[in-house]
Amino acid sequence: MSYAAEQVSSNKCFGGQLNKYKFKSSVLGGLQAFFNVFIPESKDDKSLYPVLYYLAGLTCNEDTGAWKGGFIRDAAAERIALVFPDTSPRGAGVEGEDADWDFGTGAGFYINASVEKFSRHYNMYSHIVDEIPQVIQTLGIPLDTKKSSIFGHSMGGHGALTLYLRNLDKYLSASAFAPITNPSNPDCQWGQKAFKGYFSNGVEEGKSYDATELIRIANSRDLHLLVDYGDADNFYKQGQLLPENFVAAARDAGFDETLVNVRCQPGYDHSYYF
Repeated sequence: MSYAAEQVSSNKCFGGQLNKYKFKSSVLGGLQAFFNVFIPESKDDKSLYPVLYYLAGLTCNEDTGAWKGGFIRDAAAERIALVFPDTSPRGAGVEGEDADWDFGTGAGFYINASVEKFSRHYNMYSHIVDEIPQVIQTLGIPLDTKKSSIFGHSMGGHGALTLYLRNLDKYLSASAFAPITNPSNPDCQWGQKAFKGYFSNGVEEGKSYDATELIRIANSRDLHLLVDYGDADNFYKQGQLLPENFVAAARDAGFDETLVNVRCQPGYDHSYYF
């Protein structure tokens, strides 16, 4: 499918360009979607850049990582492109999507919904895995999509881990800070709320978007996963993140720390400061 995408803005950024684009998304039910792309400084006209997709957390959007993440300078130095999608469809008009900060708008959870009223628009999984790469190709942005990896924060960390584990043929690696790693667990209220709201079969269906469940059945022995979380993170203390469950499942599946590396960072909270 060919997309009529439009560049909305462009800013010089650490020698390269940070561009914002918009297009009418068929996957999101015909709604307008925005995303940002950081393109490093070009040394020649033939450069294709490896690409990192950054998935943001609850209440965030396509600008959050670009403005607050602090990693564009590092990407520029390593000559890595960055893609920043939104966290949900916008303006779907679905009843209840704006009732709470942790469900609906700004909280798409990087899934394809099956509940009828959400299923037309809430398909952020396909939007990121399939649609945005097609739009990038249509625009002619010089990215080497065969060298794609994915990372994210909080809900976006959940998205990065699950998109990677479900698409090992598309992404070379995944990393996450303070991710929701076991959203189908009863202790994770964010996950319970999202899965019961978006899926016809509730939490059971949601297990196919749960990193702890997916690592148990990963069909590759060559994983490249890095997770960091802070022990001062209140959401960690409340049981929303559950990294210990993810580690236990990974070790039970035979993945040691060289393949699935989960690190606790003393004193850090749920922010972008690590």
